[in-house]
Amino acid sequence: MLLHLIEPAAWRAALDTGVVEPPSLAGAGFVHLSTPDQVHLPARRLYGDRRDVVVLVVDPARLTDPVRWEPGVPGDPSAMRFPHLFGPLPTAAVVGVVPWLRGRPLALPDPGDAAARARALAVSVATRRAAQLRPVPGGLVVSEPAFPHSRDDNRVLVTGAVTAAAVAELTAAAATDAAWPAQAATLLHPAAGPVAQELARRGWDVSPTVAMARRAPFPERPPGSVEAVPQERVHEFWAQSWRRELAGADPPLAEVVAQLVGREHRTDRVVQVTDLVVRESGRVVAAAQLRVDGATAAVDSVLTDPAARRRGHADALLTAALHRAGRAGCDLVVLDAAAEDWPRQWYARRGFDVVGRSWEAVRA
Repeated sequence: MLLHLIEPAAWRAALDTGVVEPPSLAGAGFVHLSTPDQVHLPARRLYGDRRDVVVLVVDPARLTDPVRWEPGVPGDPSAMRFPHLFGPLPTAAVVGVVPWLRGRPLALPDPGDAAARARALAVSVATRRAAQLRPVPGGLVVSEPAFPHSRDDNRVLVTGAVTAAAVAELTAAAATDAAWPAQAATLLHPAAGPVAQELARRGWDVSPTVAMARRAPFPERPPGSVEAVPQERVHEFWAQSWRRELAGADPPLAEVVAQLVGREHRTDRVVQVTDLVVRESGRVVAAAQLRVDGATAAVDSVLTDPAARRRGHADALLTAALHRAGRAGCDLVVLDAAAEDWPRQWYARRGFDVVGRSWEAVRA
């Protein structure tokens, strides 16, 4: 695999155009790439200890322009050759986007490993969206003081093999430092099952989640009943859904719902977001969100108003999302489903396979 360092804003802009065209392409005629063993050299030279830089994981088989191995810049080892791409870098050749944190090993997903790509997307979106990011042993702490009731934005991402005691200690410290309303951790390591079981025995609320994936080809035509809308058009529909789900919540429901809806606009700053809806009599009765991040896309927030169910709206939304992912050059669409709830079987009947598992652990 080949790697390219980039600032998140530049990557987000590239998702709209379909290509990465850094200044070097116009100035020198090529895009600088690196191997995993080389990437620390340009990273140190260009970005130092910054925590907001990401690494694009490029599948060379998806490149159409030539790659030539040439010397680097003065100061690089004289015998070392770097891969230079003589043409723009297609976003559809990027199979993963991972945070660059100096001194931390890179978790680089293989193009054929759907589980690793789903895991990389989950970590990457959370870290790029975070107002505050802090590496800790075995994981990362993400925080967003503006939305304290959003556990998606205030949690420990456990990516390494650590014990239940370590997870509890890390999460307690992070919750205290950031004044979280609850301790929250997402266990993303593939072998974290026993850790999740131990946390449950210690009194944590643990919810297993399966990562599901479907590969291309995707539907060639979208259903006519689905339309893409500005995200504000979905806000009230989301708010109604949250009010039903969180009835009786403490603290006040209105405060929690406002934060859960208000947080969502930030996702489009780091990945390409399309909000899809179905209307009846002009009113939104079903919605879904597609998030495109290079060659990998995620489907999220598939919801139907209880009064409008069993009319095929969810099927139409999923088909439209898959169609758009294919048009964007994605070869893989992923989603998360509760391991013990019926939507898992619904997605399986529509071509999604279980490729991985994670656990959400919360302690008040």
